[in-house]
Amino acid sequence: MTKTIFSALALATVLAFASCNCKKNGECAKAQAEQQVADTTNATTQGEAQANDGSKFIDFTVPALDGKQVKLADVVAKNKITMVDFWASWCGPCRMEMPNVVEVYKQFHNKGLEIVGVSLDESKEDWETAVKDMGMNWIQTSDLKGWECEAARLYGVRGIPACVLINQKGEIVGRDLRAEELHARLAELLK
Repeated sequence: MTKTIFSALALATVLAFASCNCKKNGECAKAQAEQQVADTTNATTQGEAQANDGSKFIDFTVPALDGKQVKLADVVAKNKITMVDFWASWCGPCRMEMPNVVEVYKQFHNKGLEIVGVSLDESKEDWETAVKDMGMNWIQTSDLKGWECEAARLYGVRGIPACVLINQKGEIVGRDLRAEELHARLAELLK
């Protein structure tokens, strides 16, 4: 019985850290309940994004670290593949995945990849520090609204890390890929 309890506890821990889908302060149950109500309401809201593979991307404009506005359509038009990477400085799984993102950027940037990081942070200082510490040398944006981030809402982001791959035609060609899957898909797209 002890082994069963321990196994269940270990599984719950792994699942909890698979992605960050709670508010920073850990109000998971409340946040999830609120999100379920919001999801039900938003499912029929006019303009709700259905950003799935093969569909057209949804444009947004978000401030960058330097305060300048970044329009996603401008980035998509200039690059073979644009990866929109949703993350936050306080998200453990995001920090664990970031070395993989740094590596794909180094490998594929010169082949036509650009990344637009969209942070779900609320603190500019935390966001800036994480960008510097993790060597994220690509476009970084945030409206500093946390889970109320408009770009995340447009793409239906419910947990982070999350990503969307967009080709130069504006078509979504990949979604929520990590590690080896992300690398393989980019290798395929940027031959």
